[in-house]
Amino acid sequence: MKIVTFGELLFRFSPVGNQRFSQASSYEATVGGAEANIAMSLAQYGDNVEYVTVVPNDELGLSAVREVKKWGVNIDPILYQGNKMGFYFLEKGGSLRGGSVIYDRAGSSFTEIDANTFDWDELLKDADWFHWSGITPALSQGAAEASLAAIQAANRKGIPVSCDLNYRSKLWKYGVDPKEVMPELIKGTSIVLANEEDVAMYLGIKPSESDYEHIEGFDKRCYKFISEALVEQFPNIDCVVTTLRQTINASHNRWSGVTYNGCEFIQGDVHEIPSIVDRVGGGDSFMAAYIHGKTNFNDDQKTLDFALAASAYKLSIPGDYNIATEQEVFQIMDKSSIKKINR
Repeated sequence: MKIVTFGELLFRFSPVGNQRFSQASSYEATVGGAEANIAMSLAQYGDNVEYVTVVPNDELGLSAVREVKKWGVNIDPILYQGNKMGFYFLEKGGSLRGGSVIYDRAGSSFTEIDANTFDWDELLKDADWFHWSGITPALSQGAAEASLAAIQAANRKGIPVSCDLNYRSKLWKYGVDPKEVMPELIKGTSIVLANEEDVAMYLGIKPSESDYEHIEGFDKRCYKFISEALVEQFPNIDCVVTTLRQTINASHNRWSGVTYNGCEFIQGDVHEIPSIVDRVGGGDSFMAAYIHGKTNFNDDQKTLDFALAASAYKLSIPGDYNIATEQEVFQIMDKSSIKKINR
């Protein structure tokens, strides 16, 4: 089983501790990026995973790639060209103060790709799964075209395609309406992770007040409305996944999720997370674990609960990506073993 992920590799810079940008005199550097995070997480479960991206052939690009390789990801498809690494700056939140992100990705090596940069038929010739995210087509017209070329190649080969829609308002800056780009990409995708903002901004699907319902332990949500609307508009979708997050404050969240297969809804376990170490990458760790479950468990409830446990675990780990084995995630699912020392 080979899984291929595609997206930009980044350096993340964060003020030390919980300082604000205006206070910081030094920054911690880590490597990440949505699709790289997923690849590194999958590799920890023992999956065969390849990561496709472009970085400059300089010390920064090579250093970032070494970090990905260190965690067991096949980096052979990576291209080395262009002149700039993508960066983002994260001010971590805490208690009542939320976090803040500043992107420095314009003009990066990755944004200069187009539909012909990669030979997708060759890259996917023996693949069993392909994953992309809504972050990639937000970066440039060429990145959107490359995403479509990859999805169409996967479709020709009958390879399942998954996507985290991941709407990022600060990235869609190259003069195109996301609603002109995303529908064609979603048409070729079989498993979609989405929330209300994603479908509103990408597809213009906006729920009314009557579409919301109260979920015990969470705010009002309308996952049923958006899931059914997505499946109705895109018959190619086999499964819609929605995560449920109740933010008590920036350090304390309640976490769960729901899947819809076109016939029934399945709700997962609820995790109380009272002391978040690093909120970034929670969705990526969920998506990685969900892909692992879909390709290994043959049980939708177990897959969802595994993904929720994995992402809850990630929130205790600094950095962008999850460092958890399958066994460690199972221990989180077995809540009686939580917080015990592994002796």
